[in-house]
Amino acid sequence: ECDPLVVGTHLFLKRGTKAPAPSTTQCCRGVSAGTGIFVLGLPFALVRSGYVGLALMVLSAWVCNHTGRILVACLYEEEQCRGSDSVLKVRVRHSYQDIVEVTCKGLWAKWPGVGRWMINVAQVTELLMTCTLYLVVSSSLLSDTLSGMAVPRLMCSLVSLMFLLPCLLLTDLRPVSTFSLLCSLAHILISLLVMLYCLSRANSWSWSSLPLSVDPEDFLVSVGVIIFSYTSQIFLPSLEGSMEDRGQFNAMLGWTHGAACIMKTMFSLLAVLTWGAETSEVITDNLPSNFRPLVNMCLLAKALLSYPLPFYSATEILQSCLLTGEHTPHFKYAGGRGLSCPALLVRGALLMTSYLLALLVPRFSLLMGLTGSVTGSAMSLILPCLLHLRLQWGRLTARERLLDVCILVLGAICSVCGVICSVRRLVEGV
Repeated sequence: ECDPLVVGTHLFLKRGTKAPAPSTTQCCRGVSAGTGIFVLGLPFALVRSGYVGLALMVLSAWVCNHTGRILVACLYEEEQCRGSDSVLKVRVRHSYQDIVEVTCKGLWAKWPGVGRWMINVAQVTELLMTCTLYLVVSSSLLSDTLSGMAVPRLMCSLVSLMFLLPCLLLTDLRPVSTFSLLCSLAHILISLLVMLYCLSRANSWSWSSLPLSVDPEDFLVSVGVIIFSYTSQIFLPSLEGSMEDRGQFNAMLGWTHGAACIMKTMFSLLAVLTWGAETSEVITDNLPSNFRPLVNMCLLAKALLSYPLPFYSATEILQSCLLTGEHTPHFKYAGGRGLSCPALLVRGALLMTSYLLALLVPRFSLLMGLTGSVTGSAMSLILPCLLHLRLQWGRLTARERLLDVCILVLGAICSVCGVICSVRRLVEGV
């Protein structure tokens, strides 16, 4: 994705670090975490949350930057240097799973396996929801493009599914990644075009488009949408581990979150000032009809070519957990190898699950809010603070403990309330 968070990280690594080739799963998780195309839903979240939502966009960037830092801090332990009073930080863990495992091990001897299982479930859930969101936005874009032909939404969803069937046999992501990168560049241009169009209508802007008072349920759903747009913690341990100068990690994280905050806030604010209460769930629906089809087709290609990335990552996790022995497939990037029947069944089940969820929940903003409230809050707010408090309680100051506790409590409250409100709205829609 071309989210500023991911792009900024990539550029930083090129300038000052040496990153070894990461695994396919790490790449997929990193890409799916960027959620670049989902920035199209932020203006709708902002118009529903008003000035409070505007402040929340900035606050979320700061909070997610903080939780990213403390999560990476949990990878290290302090060791006393021999013959010296100095303390050296040593990296003793390498992934989110390792942190959860050692935390659970301290609580109960049987918890390490459960901890890894919980993280895998959270990852698969987030990746599945990301796949579903790609299908929802694809169907929405295709339906809007063919609106003059009165094509049913169900047919548009089916057409999108047909384009995604080759994912069942996918064993090499490089061709898809190349095309997706080209579409990402197109996505950046489209975002700039939208912003330029909004600037051209500055004479019609009205700050009254941002309400001072908001509906509590709308606000809580919007919180999930905003949090989901900053979700990146799951791949930060691998990213930090690939850096040549790991001491620059905090600076890199701060700059990239700052860039993401500026871009997302500007994009959302300009759109809301331009279209006000008429802001659509997918902002391109507000564009003039003369060039909206071209924009929609570019974004449709972007969404369809982005789908294989989280899909492939989710299937890798599921296959490693569910398939053992001779049925476990081993993929090769060159001279690809055939897939076993159990592996095809896992992939087919995942593809159909995302398709059925897209049919059941066609509301883009509500599904995005639900995903942010469930996995986004858990992986980006709640768990990092909980793990940090558990592993480094003795080395934290009173201020640091209080900050972690506040983020933990607020994250839990927003998560529970966001899930309740999102589910209620989804049930009402059905």
